[in-house]
Order: sequence, then structure tokens, then C-alpha cells
Amino acid sequence: MSVQELERRALSMAPRARARLAHKLLKSLEVPSQEEIDRLWIEEAQRRDDEWNTKRAKRKSGEKVLKAIRSRLR
Repeated sequence: MSVQELERRALSMAPRARARLAHKLLKSLEVPSQEEIDRLWIEEAQRRDDEWNTKRAKRKSGEKVLKAIRSRLR
């Protein structure tokens, strides 16, 4: 069964049944703990620091970055 078919069938259910299904689906999603989120951010910060220190990161002046942002906002 395709996702579209599943959605169509779910939307045709009675409101209470849809609510139960929605609750079960939401509970099934893994929500990382704050510790896991913190660990992932630390890993990302270390990766970026390593890129910077090994000169693999693309470097741009603040002036160039702001100019690019301003041009996108126009």
C-alpha cells in the first residue's frame, strides 16, 4: 500500500480513530534525550573546529557573508 493510499484511508476514519492513530504514530517517533542532543552538537562543533584547523573549511570574510545575505533578502 502506498503512502498516499494509507493517508487517504486514515483521513476517512472517524475522528476518534484518527486521534488514536495519530497518538500511536507520534509515540512511535524517537525523540532524542537532551543528553543525546548535546552530544550531537558537541560532535558537530568538533567537526567544524577540525575543518577550520585543517583549513578544509571554506573561509569568507564577514563583509562578503553579509553582502550575500543582503542580496538574497532583496
